[in-house]
Amino acid sequence: MSKIVSDSDLDLIFREARTHNVWQDKPISDVLLQALYDLLRMGPTSVNCSPARFLFVKSPEAKERLAPALSETNRAKTMAAPVTAIIGHDLDFADKIPALFPHRPEAKDWFKNPDFAATTAFRNGTLQGAYLIVAARALGLDCGPMSGFDNAKVDEEFFSGTRIKSNFLCNLGYGDASQLMPRNPRLRFDDACKIL
Repeated sequence: MSKIVSDSDLDLIFREARTHNVWQDKPISDVLLQALYDLLRMGPTSVNCSPARFLFVKSPEAKERLAPALSETNRAKTMAAPVTAIIGHDLDFADKIPALFPHRPEAKDWFKNPDFAATTAFRNGTLQGAYLIVAARALGLDCGPMSGFDNAKVDEEFFSGTRIKSNFLCNLGYGDASQLMPRNPRLRFDDACKIL
C-alpha cells in the first residue's frame, strides 16, 4: 500500500505556502542548498535527461552581477533574498544520457535534432524548477519564483561559453509572513479540468 503525506505536509508544501517578496535576515547554509538539490533531483524527467542547471546566487558580489538583469519591480526583493536560484537548462543535456540512462545509452541519439533537444531541455528543466519549489517548501524554505528579468543578460553574465539558457528565477529564504498580500484566487476544477 502506498503511503501519503500528512495534511500538515500538504499545507506546508501547497495549501498554506505562499510566494514571498519580503525576507527575514536569516541565511541559508550551503549544506541546506545541497540537501535541496539532492531532493529535487529525484523528480522524473524524460529518459532521466535531467537538463536543469541551478546557479545559487548567494554572495553580495554575485547579487551585484545579477542586479542589472532584474526588472525594476523585482530588484529590491531579489537583492534582499538570502539566495536567488537561477533555473536554467543545458541544451547539451544529451551528452550525459549514457550515464543517466545506462540501460539505453543510445538514447543520446534521440536528441540530435536541435529543435527537439531545445524543447526537451526547456520542458524538463521547467519541471525540475517546479521540483525545486516543492522541495524547498518541504525543507522549510519559502520561495519567490519569478520571470521579470533579462534572460540574455543573465545568460551572458552567468552562462557565457556554455549552452545553458536561463528559464526563471526563484528567491529562496525565510519569508516575512506579516508582509504577505491576500492570496489570489485559483481556477476551480471545472474551469481547468475535464475528465474524459
